[in-house]
This record gives sequence, structure tokens and C-alpha cells, in this order.
Amino acid sequence: MNQYSDLLRAGEQRARSGLRFQIATLIVFPIAAVLFQVYVPLAFPYVGYLELPLLATVYFALKQREPIQSLLYGAGTGLLEDALSHHPLGMFGIVKTLVGYFAASVGVRFDVDNPLVRFTLTFFFYFFHQFLHWVLARALLGELRGFSVQQSLFLGLMNSIVAVPLFHVLDRLVSRGYKASLLR
Repeated sequence: MNQYSDLLRAGEQRARSGLRFQIATLIVFPIAAVLFQVYVPLAFPYVGYLELPLLATVYFALKQREPIQSLLYGAGTGLLEDALSHHPLGMFGIVKTLVGYFAASVGVRFDVDNPLVRFTLTFFFYFFHQFLHWVLARALLGELRGFSVQQSLFLGLMNSIVAVPLFHVLDRLVSRGYKASLLR
């Protein structure tokens, strides 16, 4: 009985120390992604098609596998993006909230550490993000914008290609931070 309780305490301490690094990553990465999304395309317009705040939302939703936490994470990332961009406040917040929720719900059912699964899910969620943003812009704002399926599919492919190595790097950072916190 004593060994069991010692194992539980050790597991709790490891989880808390790893959580500190994850909280820092949860805050720093989306802020950096939103700042990249808002300011870098001013100098390099073609980089604007890379949707880093969406990739951050999808990554953390797939890793957390907690729909409510991912919903809040997506909402925060989307509202931060809305606040710093020229878009109406709440549009990206609504869309990224739904993406975070659905990505976490899917993450429970699949092995999301597989690069092919990550590629496919990122592609799907990019297309879903673009389509839902278009629907909301037409329904809530009355904007008569067109929706190009071909362009969305191509950009979804491009974002998925970027997402797989980016997710791998983030996995390494999170695991390295977890291992470093265990050594303390």
C-alpha cells in the first residue's frame, strides 16, 4: 500500500512540473502565432496564407484531448487574433472555438501522434475553418464573399505540409521541457 501511494505522489509531482512547461507553451505559442499571422504578411504577403493560430489550436486540442479546455483555448486564440487584426471581433473566436472542440473530440478517438493522421486532420480542420468562417461572414455580417473550394483545398494542403514538422518540433519542446522539469 505504501509503494502504491508513493507512486501516485511521484506521478502527481511529475504531472505538476510538466504542467508548468505546458502552461508556458500554451501561452507563448499562440501569442507568437497570432503576432506572426498579423504582422509578418505585411512584409511578406504570401506568408499570410499560413494559418499559424489555427495550427496552434489544432495541435493543442489534439494533444490535450479535452474538449472543454480546447474549446476555451480556441476561443482565446481566435479572440486574440480578432483583436489584433482588422476582422470583426468574434469571427475567428467562434470558428477557432469550434475547431478546438472538434479537434479534441477527434483526438480522443484516433492516434494523433501518427504524422499521416496529423496531416489529414490538419487538412480537414483547415478546410472546415475556412468554410465556417465564410458561412459566418455571410450569415452574421451579410458579406457577399465568394468561397473558392480549389483555393481552400490547396491552402489546406500547404498548411498540412507545414503542420507535420511543426507539430514534431512542438512535441520535442514539450517532451524536453517535461524531462527537464523531472530532473529538478
